[in-house]
Amino acid sequence: MSDFKKIEQLEKRLWSAADSLRANTGLTAQEYSRPILGLIFLRYAEFRFENAAAKLEGQSGRRRGGDIKSRIQAEGAMYVPEEALYSNLLKLPESANIGANINEAMKALEAENEAIKDALPKSYTRFDNTILKDLLKNFAAIDFGMGSDVFGRIYEYFLNEFAKTEGQGGGEFFTPSTLVRLITEIIEPFHGKVFDPACGSGGMFVSCANFVEEHNRDAADELSIFGQEKTGDTVRLSKMNLAVHGLQGDVREGNSYYEDIHNCAGNFDFVMANPPFNVNEIQKDRLIDDKARFPFGMPRTDNGNYLWIQLFYAALNDKGRAGFVMANSASDARASEQNIRQQLIEAKAVDVMIAVSSNFFYTVTLPCSLWFFDKAKKGTDREDTVLFIDARHIFRQVTRAVRDYTSEQLNFIANIVRLYRGEGIDNVYLNQHPEEANNGDWAVDKHFPEGQYQDIAGLCKVATIEEIKQQGWSLNPGRYIGISASEDEHDEDFAAKLEALQEELEVLNSEAHLLENEISKNITEIVGGAR
Repeated sequence: MSDFKKIEQLEKRLWSAADSLRANTGLTAQEYSRPILGLIFLRYAEFRFENAAAKLEGQSGRRRGGDIKSRIQAEGAMYVPEEALYSNLLKLPESANIGANINEAMKALEAENEAIKDALPKSYTRFDNTILKDLLKNFAAIDFGMGSDVFGRIYEYFLNEFAKTEGQGGGEFFTPSTLVRLITEIIEPFHGKVFDPACGSGGMFVSCANFVEEHNRDAADELSIFGQEKTGDTVRLSKMNLAVHGLQGDVREGNSYYEDIHNCAGNFDFVMANPPFNVNEIQKDRLIDDKARFPFGMPRTDNGNYLWIQLFYAALNDKGRAGFVMANSASDARASEQNIRQQLIEAKAVDVMIAVSSNFFYTVTLPCSLWFFDKAKKGTDREDTVLFIDARHIFRQVTRAVRDYTSEQLNFIANIVRLYRGEGIDNVYLNQHPEEANNGDWAVDKHFPEGQYQDIAGLCKVATIEEIKQQGWSLNPGRYIGISASEDEHDEDFAAKLEALQEELEVLNSEAHLLENEISKNITEIVGGAR
């Protein structure tokens, strides 16, 4: 059996064990997800610690300076004191207060590692000994030596499962790893300062680090990480996620609309984000004078999409790249939002637009778009163009309700962008995940046999700013790409066309809902003023 299959089986077994908390305690996913992730974190911390200690012991012949703690941390591991060792918790008798002991283990680990200060859960006394003992035994079975990033896979799997269980609210969705990785592949964060002002559990940062490591560089040396998140619990989760991957970052709690904690304007090489979609009731009067972060003005509609878009643009330095997830409706939004979009396009920073299929998110069918800015394209032959990719027909059907990309599909989309930029093909990601390939269906040379970019009907099109102007400054790929010859001749893709119409209807319904709220608000103001 391959390591990939073994990890899949292990994930499902561990989830079954963790889900027993819900069944036996009546706690919500929000309440039990953090303690579960905390135990996996503790187990992995010991694994990394033991490996680093063994490596240092092997170097004793050419002894290096520094105390053992600093040397362990220099190896990218956390220093784990005796009272925080997972193996010692496993040995506790049934008669012990296991919850209290785990709480003390978490405190001891934090005390020795500044990067995770106040980040770990300490609520284990609410669970009875039997449940905790079972969980400790189950997580002890994890073989972190199996595969290249077992912990990352398991951690990500648990985050995904909790996201499905917790659902979504306020326009916030857990970002599927396949979309995070596609954004990473396209902005290519080899070196510099990375910013995510809606960082959630830190998945964007981990993806950047994986990208750097896979290209044979040290992520800790190459990347500086800066994040902001409005929820304290999520900030702590992000710090845990970074720490277990040997990363350090400046992640702080704060509302990114109103609090510019990192002085973001012009400060970053890369911006990555999945902001909450279509947020209303933002207090724009508090932002109107912040020209540095919102240089194109306030949208009149009660919707935060174009506040986020401006914030991402403004945070980039003059060579910076941004990639982010956005609601489809933003690509064609009218009135004041269209005016802001026009200014963005005329600033020559919009570089790539990708339409993504529905069903990529775990809790909603909502289709989305990926936007990419590149301020470094000024002065290049791409200065007056935008690449549009319609990837709505590119996906793997994982379950009836969930889709993602295979490594080959993801690699293909990213390399269309590289060809457009005049860069060489990069197959590192595909080579790292050969088990997910599709037998060459999405091989780059199959679709681009000359090894150079070309427009392909139904897939990709480079449009000029003048063409975009003629389309009412729309950034919707469907307006430019058309349909493929095979679709036109044989009508074999009826289901895909029907789905596209359904997605368009969802967008129109979303816009109608926003207009309904705006009309209701205006009527209330008029009636109230008349009294």
